[in-house]
Amino acid sequence: MPPCLRGSSLVIVLATLLIAALCAPAQAAIAVTDDAGNELVLEAPAERVVALAPHAVEALFHVGAGGTLVGVSTYSDWPPEARDIPRVGSDRRIDFEAVLALRPDVVVVWQSGNGPRTAEKLRALGLKVYVTEPRTLEDIAATLERLGRLTGREQRAVESARAFRDQLASLVERYSDRSEVSVFYQIWHQPLMTVNGEHLISEVIRLCGGRNIFSDLRSLAPTVDVESVLAARPQVIIVSGADAGRPAVMDDWRRWPRLPAVAENQLYFIPPDIIQRHSPRILEGARVLCEQLEQARS
Repeated sequence: MPPCLRGSSLVIVLATLLIAALCAPAQAAIAVTDDAGNELVLEAPAERVVALAPHAVEALFHVGAGGTLVGVSTYSDWPPEARDIPRVGSDRRIDFEAVLALRPDVVVVWQSGNGPRTAEKLRALGLKVYVTEPRTLEDIAATLERLGRLTGREQRAVESARAFRDQLASLVERYSDRSEVSVFYQIWHQPLMTVNGEHLISEVIRLCGGRNIFSDLRSLAPTVDVESVLAARPQVIIVSGADAGRPAVMDDWRRWPRLPAVAENQLYFIPPDIIQRHSPRILEGARVLCEQLEQARS
């Protein structure tokens, strides 16, 4: 082939490749709005994630993105694989240098647990931040979808969210017409703490046909006194604790035998990890709570 033709052919080939490159669709950026209303944009799916809340860790494993986690908070212990991931602090005591050293593509922050200043400090360090604050059961399904999108597990996340909503709908169908039972939910004993009507646990109580006796209080997790509990005369008392074991303080309520919950022996315990973490496992806690209220009705 004459040299001039070989040169022309090369020009044609290069021009074709250039046109193809220009016409090829660019990888779309990933844009997600978090629970604080902030838009987070990533150029590609996150491959390195630090999650500063146990419920966020559980959600990431739930959508198949557990392998992206390079750092977690102290109490992130579910699933068992999470216990092997490096710790970077707990709640509001975050080791920012340790987080930065892990070079995360995104840091998942729990708004009420870690506090707003944590997100601000991480952004000041140049890190991408996703704020999670599920306040309803539907928020949990939405969190699965958003974290799946951020980590490139969108299909798995859609399936997980659908399964969560289906299980929730089944519980609603089963318990929506049950007679109302008044409930005192005890988060902690010293000081005596409960939840108000805006708390996710209160939604679970309503789901099961219960009525939170302190739903009108303003604080999300208010401190109350024994006298106010006695005055409200709950039919059921549900006590949480620090771990999966039944707390001894649960029996302290037996000092008031005329309290309806005590008189009818309606004192119950739910492991905190399946009711107080805003993760898909909360439906396990919901099933337990619904069964407990059924026992109270009978």
